[in-house]
Amino acid sequence: MHEFSMTSSIVKTVLEEAEKHGAKSILEVHLVIGDFTFLSEEQVKFSYQILTKKTILNGSKLLIEKRKGTVHCETCDYRGPINYGNDASHISLPRFICPLCEGSVKIIGGKECMIKNIKVEV
Repeated sequence: MHEFSMTSSIVKTVLEEAEKHGAKSILEVHLVIGDFTFLSEEQVKFSYQILTKKTILNGSKLLIEKRKGTVHCETCDYRGPINYGNDASHISLPRFICPLCEGSVKIIGGKECMIKNIKVEV
């Protein structure tokens, strides 16, 4: 479960920033998470609740903004989402080929996992 380690890094970063600015408490943390990070929003929220106990983040609101995965086809210049297919275990996985011409694609969006802003009380 990479959500726990990723959320742990986010919590650590938020706490470091809060300390730099002399925050007494943190009211809100706003994240941006892209589709291609394959992070489960529910698991991030669950991990956040566990990791923030007994910190100034305890009770803070976690807002998650999802970013769609987008690609650019170098063959036909397509820009947009890609198709998802099912593997043998019936898990929906992205097919990293152009949905129009089946050419090679470059990911141009959806790999983000960042802290957009933090609302603190000083």
